[in-house]
Amino acid sequence: MCGIIGYTGTRPAVALLLEGLKRLEYRGYDSAGVAVADADGQLELYRVRGKVDRLEEALRGRLVRGTCGIGHTRWATHGRPNEENAHPHRDCTGQVAVVHNGIIENYLPLRRELEGRGHHFASETDTEVIVHLVEEQLREVPLLEAAHRAAKQLQGLFAMALLSTKEPGAIVALRRGAPLVVGLGEGEYWVASDIPALLPFTRRIHVLEDGELALLTPQTVRVLDSMGRERPLRAQPILWDPILIERGGYRHFMLKEIHEQPRAVRETVNAYMDPAVGEITFTGVSEEAFEQVDEIIIVACGTSFHAGLFGKYLLEEVARIRVEVELASEFRYRRPVLRERTLLLAITQSGETADTLGAVREARQRGIRVLALTNVLGSTITQEADGVLYTQAGPEIGVAATKTFTAQLAVLLLLALKLGWRRGVLSEETIRRLLEEMRGLPVRMERVLERTAEIEAVARCFSGVRNALYLGRGLLYPIALEGALKLKELSYIHAEGCAAGEMKHGVNALLEEQVPVVVLAAYDRGEELGRVLYEKTFANLLEVRARGAPVLALIHEADEEVLRACREEAGAEVLTIPPASRWLAPLLAILPLQLLAYQIAVRRGCDVDQPRNLAKSVTVE
Repeated sequence: MCGIIGYTGTRPAVALLLEGLKRLEYRGYDSAGVAVADADGQLELYRVRGKVDRLEEALRGRLVRGTCGIGHTRWATHGRPNEENAHPHRDCTGQVAVVHNGIIENYLPLRRELEGRGHHFASETDTEVIVHLVEEQLREVPLLEAAHRAAKQLQGLFAMALLSTKEPGAIVALRRGAPLVVGLGEGEYWVASDIPALLPFTRRIHVLEDGELALLTPQTVRVLDSMGRERPLRAQPILWDPILIERGGYRHFMLKEIHEQPRAVRETVNAYMDPAVGEITFTGVSEEAFEQVDEIIIVACGTSFHAGLFGKYLLEEVARIRVEVELASEFRYRRPVLRERTLLLAITQSGETADTLGAVREARQRGIRVLALTNVLGSTITQEADGVLYTQAGPEIGVAATKTFTAQLAVLLLLALKLGWRRGVLSEETIRRLLEEMRGLPVRMERVLERTAEIEAVARCFSGVRNALYLGRGLLYPIALEGALKLKELSYIHAEGCAAGEMKHGVNALLEEQVPVVVLAAYDRGEELGRVLYEKTFANLLEVRARGAPVLALIHEADEEVLRACREEAGAEVLTIPPASRWLAPLLAILPLQLLAYQIAVRRGCDVDQPRNLAKSVTVE
């Protein structure tokens, strides 16, 4: 989950490396460092514990002339987050440096072998074995071949970038199971673990495929496959607008990304639907992918798992198809029953989540078709799935997912409508009506996001608590889970999302005056099921109040009867969202919960964009 950046060209490298690292800090922020080589054969290394701004401060006033360098921002797995364990790491000669993302699973036996051959290790990391292996190979072959030979001795999933003063201006990049892209310029080239790091510098990239190596010099880029054979350069444009990686006047990236959700949903919906004819077309997915499917298994982690649970409820109701949703980390390590007519739907915002990729590979080995739902073009999952559904959220810098979640919900809703029509469950008239409602959804989302003052008032009341509960039923149950997760991630308050019907089965024991309960009751009472769900949920609300716990109710703004009941009968604080059909209401209901978690975290002085112990893309187990 670390961030890698590399540059070779004619400009001083250190400023460019720092700029790239700032764009990658959401991948890890335990420590940071750069290594810069100059034409005189000198290798300068600077590392710090902490965030990139501390590295920038350490470099301030230093004249670092080298025009070729690599940088790293770390999320610690092997070894404590300190300066000694920070990347880059050097070999015994001080002439080779490496930065690495991933895990070397066999590093301990390799380390013992290398120490037995006289190598000195200066860190606790698994990464350092790489640079010593390369050091040995460089006695016989050039850097590219040395890196290739060293990689053959490594087990695990990883990406790396290396340089050596023996080959001025050269960087070798290698990908095995972890993301790496090459940025293409004129007389200069970059390598990075994610596209946002390259947006300030270039709009053209080559996405390294699994097993590929690249040799970057100021003049050219060579790409080789895992067998050492030359591969053509596959240049493709970056379609993201660079402004999406700027804060744009917002205090935090997360707040900006919360407010970008209407745009993200609008662009995601517009990418797949033609409202004029009421038709949904998934480009990049063959129509055969939806044929002869008896069941769907959704695998995901974290926020994407909550989106998957929403997808399960929706697909079963709308398309009348059996759906299971599984935590990818559990699915891959048991013996799941997979039938021939099963479709695996893998949801991952980054396309690099290690457990989700593991589940995909397990399914592929069993002959199961795989459909991926992701936000990142060229990510590993897009190379391994049979078809891909892209969200159009743009880069998400805040570690806690916001706009990628609502974009996932939008795609899942479109998928349910598509399958509902193909399976004869929904009429064309119903689909046209729902698509028209989806077109108007971003405007209603904007109305919710304007209610900052109401949410800030609630945040003032709840910011001092240590525990919280979130209750929901039906399609609002996954939203309760996601709301609780956001509070945990951002404010470090313990929060639990519960199916409201489970309160009597143990959860009631937690109710007391210091445990606020967020009750999601924004159901359309004009629908029979919506009316039933509201009545059951309101009964839970009264039960919570009877036991002295404070309540925050989320309801439809136009339902005066419900508003009065919540405030007068139950004594609850109330937040409202615009009316929406039951299938669309979750995309509105999550917005005030995101803002509430954000406001509470700010009041508690927490780092909203980079919560402690977390990273954006979980590329290791």
